[in-house]
Amino acid sequence: MTISFRAGLMSLALAALVSTPVLAEGSKLDEVLARGHLVLGTGSTNAPWHFKSADDKLQGFDVDMGHIIAKALFGDPEKIEYVNQSSDARIPNITTDKVDITCQFMTVTGERAQQVAFTIPYYREGVGLMLKADGKYSDYAALKAAGSSVTISVLQNVYAEAMVHAALPEATVDQYESVDLIYQALESGRADAAATDQSSLAWYMTQNPGRYKDAGYGWNPQTYACAVKRGDQDWLNFVNTALHEAMTGVEFDFYAKSFKTWFGKDLAPPQIGFPVEYK
Repeated sequence: MTISFRAGLMSLALAALVSTPVLAEGSKLDEVLARGHLVLGTGSTNAPWHFKSADDKLQGFDVDMGHIIAKALFGDPEKIEYVNQSSDARIPNITTDKVDITCQFMTVTGERAQQVAFTIPYYREGVGLMLKADGKYSDYAALKAAGSSVTISVLQNVYAEAMVHAALPEATVDQYESVDLIYQALESGRADAAATDQSSLAWYMTQNPGRYKDAGYGWNPQTYACAVKRGDQDWLNFVNTALHEAMTGVEFDFYAKSFKTWFGKDLAPPQIGFPVEYK
């Protein structure tokens, strides 16, 4: 064998290695594909995110994110095993591999991002104001202009008054022990508006069409994302791709239908042409 021929063979072998895609050793992506179903950590008691239907089937917006990922993996959105977990188990169940991924209205924070890897966001939460459809005030501007004449019902906590006053500095704040009670205060006229998570208000208005309306103002933003174990870029990249294409690409119709079901709002289709992410 001549030196030039041997060198040629080595060059061909090197080219083959360079052109062959290599997954990260031990990637969760390979593990899930080999298993044949996704193990999703989520809750079961918080509508519209994750809760049981009348026939005991798990449903909600978080659950639908799992369907999106399962379909991207297997072409079948139902190939999911659910792990019903409490909020304080969301991170431990990821780090101990009890679940492949958690989708459970999990707020992204720097502290949590040191423990798990967050996906791209699938929802932006915030505080909103709900009014009676036939009430005295038409929108947020009217509430703010009314100053101290306005009473806002809110869930009782140490931050409640400061939270409301960030949007309505002069309003009277009435705190209640449950979300149901803040809605009752609005319905009875003891409050002019109810303040809580915008997703909760959207769900309540969807369940009671025509009776209430959004005041048109949101504040205190926070990001919801799924979370996976740190250190596995292939798995994180795959999940990000699945979620991204649900919000902007081939699976948009499913994402938009879910958004309409749980939040009562129609989403505008992604603009065709130049990718909106780079505008």
